[in-house]
Amino acid sequence: MGREPRGVVAIAARCVCGRPTVVRTAPRLPNGTPFPTTYYLTHPGAVAAVSTLEASGLMTQMTARLAEDPELAARYRRAHEDYLAARAELGDVPEIAGISAGGMPGRVKCLHVLVGHALARGRGVNPFGDEALDLVADVWTPTRCTC
Repeated sequence: MGREPRGVVAIAARCVCGRPTVVRTAPRLPNGTPFPTTYYLTHPGAVAAVSTLEASGLMTQMTARLAEDPELAARYRRAHEDYLAARAELGDVPEIAGISAGGMPGRVKCLHVLVGHALARGRGVNPFGDEALDLVADVWTPTRCTC
């Protein structure tokens, strides 16, 4: 996303060429700062494609759909719970307990986080991450190298 990722503990997803697409980060940075973003999208092509989606106002529409579609809201809540469980594997940070990232579970705040989560954990885990990936597939996809 235009800055050096901090607190990296693993590569959570890779481009088909092997370069990192998503990094997994510690819930507490080396300087002691709590850091709720467990999955950080790093692939420049993916970041650019998702940034274009964010600029389109799509997140507002996605958030509105949560109020209209109880099944979608339930799937998004499960994504939130999955995110929290994955972060808990890396350590307990009381300051961010119950807080995932990307606006989960009540709104859509950052598609980069949701796409990173979807790429790291696989399709079917984060409905808005999957949807965003589908929407950018003509520009960027994890199955085609653009490095």
